[in-house]
Amino acid sequence: MNKIGVWIGQGVLYAALALVIVIFSRWPAYQNLAPDLALIKISISHQSRLLGDCVEVSPAELAKLPPTMRAPKNCPRERSPLIVEVDVDGELVHRQIATPSGLSGDGAAVIYRRLEVPAGKHHIEIRMKDDARSEGFDYTRSEDVDLAPAEILVVDFNGAERRITLR
Repeated sequence: MNKIGVWIGQGVLYAALALVIVIFSRWPAYQNLAPDLALIKISISHQSRLLGDCVEVSPAELAKLPPTMRAPKNCPRERSPLIVEVDVDGELVHRQIATPSGLSGDGAAVIYRRLEVPAGKHHIEIRMKDDARSEGFDYTRSEDVDLAPAEILVVDFNGAERRITLR
């Protein structure tokens, strides 16, 4: 008789735990975005340009170096910071300066940002600069978009084609 009580008690406990899981999986209701809003996601991971140019090493300087360090060119590893600006309907809504990752600052700079905007027609302008030695922005994209409620527009950079993309 004692074994039956243990089994019944265990069944009641499992049923209570299952009920708690069911309740919290349905309540409270989670809404990712308000019904009248759309989302612009800026998601860019990009290796910007090097901060300096490679320098030829003279034969005399090479002779002073240990044999394992005799490279004919000395190239800096550090990369430029990545600057991104986003305008929506002529108003600057986001500006970010991302430093390159890595111990030597030689990795990709990463920008991720969510911007909630009212659903409807908007004029979007994106500017990106990946070379600290140049004046102005290196890449720009301007486009009119019509965003439906709960629609997500992703801003990215295609490194192979060297252009800003909107998806």
